[in-house]
Amino acid sequence: MGQLTILTLLLAAISTPVQGGLKYPDCSSGPLKSNQVCNTSASAEARASALLGLSAYQWWNEALHGVAHNRGITWGGQFNAATQFPQAITTSAAFDDSLIEQIGVIISTEARAFANNGRAHLDFWTPDVNPFRDPRWGRGHETPGEDAFRNKKWAEAFIKGMQGLGPTHRVVATCKHFAAYDLEGSGSTTRFNFDAKVSTQDLAEYYLPPFQQCARDSKVGSIMCSYNAVNGVPACANAYLMDTILRKHWNWTDQNQFVVSDCDAVYYLGNANGGHRYKSSYSAAIGAALEAGCDNMCWATDGTAPNAATAFSSKSFSQATLDKAMLRQYQGLVKAGYFDGPDALYRNLGAADVDTPNAREVALRAAEKGIVLLKNDGLLPISLNGSNSPVAMIGFWANAAEKMLGGYSGSPAFKNDPVAAAKAMGLTVNYAAGPLTQSTFDTSSAMSAAQKSNTIIFFGGIDNTVEKESQDRSSIAWPASQLSLIQKLAALNKPMVVVKLGSHVDDTPLLALPNVKAILWAGYPGQSGGTAVMNLITGLAAPAARLPITMYPAAYTTQAPFTNMALRPAGAYPGRTYRWFPNPVFPFGHGLHYTTFSATPTASFPSTFSIQSLLAACNEVYLDLCPFPSLALTITNTGARGSDYVVLGFLAGRYGPSPYPIKTLATYSRVSALAPGTSRSVELKWNLGNMARVDESGSLVLYPGEYTLLLDTVPVGGNVSFVLTGREVVLDAFPQP
Repeated sequence: MGQLTILTLLLAAISTPVQGGLKYPDCSSGPLKSNQVCNTSASAEARASALLGLSAYQWWNEALHGVAHNRGITWGGQFNAATQFPQAITTSAAFDDSLIEQIGVIISTEARAFANNGRAHLDFWTPDVNPFRDPRWGRGHETPGEDAFRNKKWAEAFIKGMQGLGPTHRVVATCKHFAAYDLEGSGSTTRFNFDAKVSTQDLAEYYLPPFQQCARDSKVGSIMCSYNAVNGVPACANAYLMDTILRKHWNWTDQNQFVVSDCDAVYYLGNANGGHRYKSSYSAAIGAALEAGCDNMCWATDGTAPNAATAFSSKSFSQATLDKAMLRQYQGLVKAGYFDGPDALYRNLGAADVDTPNAREVALRAAEKGIVLLKNDGLLPISLNGSNSPVAMIGFWANAAEKMLGGYSGSPAFKNDPVAAAKAMGLTVNYAAGPLTQSTFDTSSAMSAAQKSNTIIFFGGIDNTVEKESQDRSSIAWPASQLSLIQKLAALNKPMVVVKLGSHVDDTPLLALPNVKAILWAGYPGQSGGTAVMNLITGLAAPAARLPITMYPAAYTTQAPFTNMALRPAGAYPGRTYRWFPNPVFPFGHGLHYTTFSATPTASFPSTFSIQSLLAACNEVYLDLCPFPSLALTITNTGARGSDYVVLGFLAGRYGPSPYPIKTLATYSRVSALAPGTSRSVELKWNLGNMARVDESGSLVLYPGEYTLLLDTVPVGGNVSFVLTGREVVLDAFPQP
């Protein structure tokens, strides 16, 4: 390639904001007509290799839970709305992978429709699969939760929906943020300078598995490297992460997939104030990132983007490295059908495919399936007519639908807040605002509304002014002004429900108030969140969701330093997640129903399995994917109301290296619409990787020993025990740093 072409490509590699939406190349009559890139029968690599340059393309497009407002997406005209689903933290609570795939299909269909009409592009920076390690993290609600296995399964379903399974991607998905990213700011430590000290064991066991799913197993088109450093090397200049593990160990090279930096992550590699100062100049920072395997650098800080010619002439990276980076990005566009002509797959999607009746129905169903019933002293479901009417609806988000969307949101065609939903049901409502974090708040209107009502529903918690990108919390206690009002309302001796928005707050004080009869956790329930909440409260829908996070006591933040990445307890350090922390307010997987269930094995399960025999019968390339015999269960609705039921299977036992986790999620399944008095069979599927432990070197090992499968978080049936015999086997030898 000539220098002019190289510099043109480099300008594309350092992504700066581009105005306007996507413009497809003209492969019918334009200058590329005779170029190999327009030959749809050629291989993707051959087509990408034929490129000499492209017009401006904006790689920065967002769609965490719906097409979002950001630099790469232009809203207006027929494209002034898009479906806004619940945030990942809420949809994850449904433990319904088919639902997650549906959401991915709808989001990517709407995104492609935007792109086809020049209002977006073809790659989207979604999903966020970082495990939610610390309850103070401001972006935890963007993720599927705290459990690495749950995040893997959520990512698998979402990527399948977003990209599709055919040779042409509906859009290119991007798993972020690689790796060990879960801190925005704690004192002088920020995401731009944080060096995450992570043991090899914790890295392999917890921080990386969701990305292994994305790269090795789901073949996601792109991965985003994160702001933080890992063990001294910034993630976007970390060849151990991006080359040794991502590309070599996980074989993420078969489609020339590309790595993009988080915006300004490479800027903070250089000599920027508040950054890592890993390199002495921006040109050197670019070279370090490119040579380590970062193909596309988002440079968003105005006025700081380096001159491309200077960066190239500094020889901090080679021409071969640049060519490879550009080939990967262009091949991503080839995979998305960018050069396939106007009659190609997905090119017919348009405004009629956005905000469809089906999309609206799925958004509502996702919220209903993801809202968790934490406490119920027999109050719910409740008819809010007759003697229970009128109802007081009090709180900062009772009539503020925008709060329900959370971060990285777009504009839905409508937003149904709880007050609007209640009035649509014909209920008599006495509404009053409530405090969020204000130190003083006039509660007279709230008390008046409650005194005039027979039932009280309080809408509290936190929102995106409290937890968000660039903003962590220091406390996970209920905001003092809200707690004070809740206590005053409870003292009126009227039945009261509390509905929580946001991620973590410690409900211990509420559990001590006998008149707080029920507590619901909504997370961020999206455009139909108000309708979903009211449907659940009144019994039009039945709760079956399970917490995808541990609800910690408020004192946890004084016991676990935010910057301590270790999972296992040690001394006064309490450990992290349900696997290691023993005293939650509500445990991971907690969730109540309006009925009761039993779960019993359908047939006797073998008591002994030979490790060597299991492996001998396996044909998988990766041994951790070798199947383990599935467990058939009979789920019976033993109560009086129809409901879904989520079966959770946790493994426990003293096998592998000590200390031993309390339990580990190994399998789950959601049973839908089980009528009272009826039973249904469900098959719990799992593989050897679900049963293995990670040793101190990071290798995944299947150990002999006695295993117990614990069904659910509280007993609903007999547990199942079995023994693995034979010698231990390394299923995945982890590359050493």
